[in-house]
Amino acid sequence: MDDKDAVRLVSSEVLSDDWGKLTKHEYDLRRRSGEWQRQTREAYDRGNGVACLLFNPETGCVLLTRQFRLPAFLNGGQLSLIEVPAGLLDGAEAAERMRSELIEETGYQIDKLGHLFDVYMSPGSVTEYLAFFEGVYSDSHRKSEGGGDYDEGEDIEVLHVPLADALDMIESGEIRDAKTIILLQRKAIERMREQGLSL
Repeated sequence: MDDKDAVRLVSSEVLSDDWGKLTKHEYDLRRRSGEWQRQTREAYDRGNGVACLLFNPETGCVLLTRQFRLPAFLNGGQLSLIEVPAGLLDGAEAAERMRSELIEETGYQIDKLGHLFDVYMSPGSVTEYLAFFEGVYSDSHRKSEGGGDYDEGEDIEVLHVPLADALDMIESGEIRDAKTIILLQRKAIERMREQGLSL
């Protein structure tokens, strides 16, 4: 159902507008049967973002980060998450923002990035989509220590993990972040195809 005429917005009420905006919407939705149904949902808007997997073909490692995430801590006591570098667009062009985030979080300056796709990560409640990128890195790309923006409360550890180990970390539950799992599994599929293996 792609017809925009199938949704009639009735009312919107902002419930919170701090780090992001939480809005309660009432709307009429035309069902596949043609019947109209009134629904109420809340949507959280924090803007769109970017995420990137960097791969080192010489070492077979991927560049990951580890940092504290409050929501994950609140829902299960996870002290930190292992993730690909990522960030919010904040009005910037996606590739430009991704390059800035890579420098800030990891200390690696990567000029050439390939855009893969855009993905809604939690479309039932969050408006955000992420632009996914990939790139290649080596020691020569390292320009600083990284670690994130102190003033934003970031304290980011940079990890170099063999791709095979990273895939095992998904199975063991050490990696539980959706964007990271998507990019790691995509890289694994790409490597299989390069070796002439079928899925």
